[in-house]
Amino acid sequence: MRPNFSAASRSGTRPGDGAVAWGAVAWLFVASVTRVSGVWGCAERFVPGHERLRGWPIATVAFYGPNLSQATKAAIGIVPSENAEVEELRDWKVDRGDIRSDPDIAREMLKFIEEHQVRSVAMTDGIIGCPHQEGIDYEGEWCPVCEFWHGRDRFTGQRVH
Repeated sequence: MRPNFSAASRSGTRPGDGAVAWGAVAWLFVASVTRVSGVWGCAERFVPGHERLRGWPIATVAFYGPNLSQATKAAIGIVPSENAEVEELRDWKVDRGDIRSDPDIAREMLKFIEEHQVRSVAMTDGIIGCPHQEGIDYEGEWCPVCEFWHGRDRFTGQRVH
């Protein structure tokens, strides 16, 4: 059973129009319900305004990048039930370009979600910070590679200092 991917898109893309809309939402989740690069076509499943919990498990999806316009990392966590911690976590990275425009990675992400029999999806509506992990890829408060994020709120991209 395919999960019901419901999410709002900033682009106004409608199911079946075949366009790749704005970033994260359109790329992955509208991809499962509309056409992206001719890969999927299940438009009847997407009903704008019907975003709600469809059941457990839930897939959480986040995109990360060096700035607000380029995502170079995507991560999916699987939460099996209410009040549970993330049970499975997987990420995908690209060295160049935007991960949201890679149909092979989109297929891998959808396969990962389907393998875990996800019934609901929760995701950010944009890029939520640097793709590097504090304590793993760097030490200190700010990533030395992603200067854009220095002094910025990771959820809004707005300056905080």
